Amino acid sequence: MNIILLQPEELSKITNKRVTLDDYRAEHIVKVLRSEEGESLRVGVVDGCKGSAVIRRVKKRFPFSVELDVCLENGYQEKRAQIDLVLALPRPIMLRRILSQVTALGVDHIYLINANRVEKSFWQANLLEEKEYLPHIITGLEQAVATRLPKVSFYKRFRPFVEDLLPTVKESYEHLIVADPAGDQPLQDAIVYSKKEMEASSRVLLCIGPEGGWVDFELEKFKIQGFSICTIGERILKVDTAVVALHSKVSTLLEMRLN
Repeated sequence: MNIILLQPEELSKITNKRVTLDDYRAEHIVKVLRSEEGESLRVGVVDGCKGSAVIRRVKKRFPFSVELDVCLENGYQEKRAQIDLVLALPRPIMLRRILSQVTALGVDHIYLINANRVEKSFWQANLLEEKEYLPHIITGLEQAVATRLPKVSFYKRFRPFVEDLLPTVKESYEHLIVADPAGDQPLQDAIVYSKKEMEASSRVLLCIGPEGGWVDFELEKFKIQGFSICTIGERILKVDTAVVALHSKVSTLLEMRLN
């Protein structure tokens, strides 16, 4: 945890810029950071501004509590991430890791969709409830010293997502990419710019399939919508590994093209 995040509703409880923490954040400050009274910490508000806080009181025995004087930067707005992710719903234990990892790396919108090789039972997981998946996203923000929550959307049917939703959103992206080990072009060939595009912040919609990959029908539907089917090599990676590798590769290519 590299930043202490406050929920927006906690701001209303602040008296004279002072807030008291008595949950996992207090335990982290006491047991991991080993912070003392008078020391300063990075703080932020989920979907809001950043700032700093001075520790005024620490209770180092269970139940832990930490009293902070908070000072926030007015007018701060975190930049929107350039990459949005379409992900065939993975098994819950893997989804937990992916949510925190991609949030730390930076995504603006996560579309969790159905696919031929997605197990039906995955859609019954408690993790798909906001109160269950949100803590994993918060963990990613805390790791990355970020505050902007990615939006998470669920689509239990593949064809309505591709045929009905994608046509309404794809024009907001400069690059539409589907990752597949048998893709017909390297990823670096798909991210190209015109002179006009190089002057703006390019956005990417990156689609990653389930364990076992996309089926031909699904790839064809993406092609019809204008997606490039791309590969980063012959090795077949687990979904959580592929997500990190592809995000890193796309981010690097965006930086290289704009420099």
